[in-house]
Amino acid sequence: MSAFVILVSVSLLVAVLFLGAFIWSVYDDQYADRDGSAMRMLFDDDIQKNNK
Repeated sequence: MSAFVILVSVSLLVAVLFLGAFIWSVYDDQYADRDGSAMRMLFDDDIQKNNK
């Protein structure tokens, strides 16, 4: 039973750490440009051809 308590405690700690990292990334504006990377991936070849 003590192993179960330790595993649950460690898993809750890891979940709280991941939640904290996610909240920190949201407040640090990591997701501010949601469309930029997707558009660069789709149109990367056109941009490079025009710049040559």
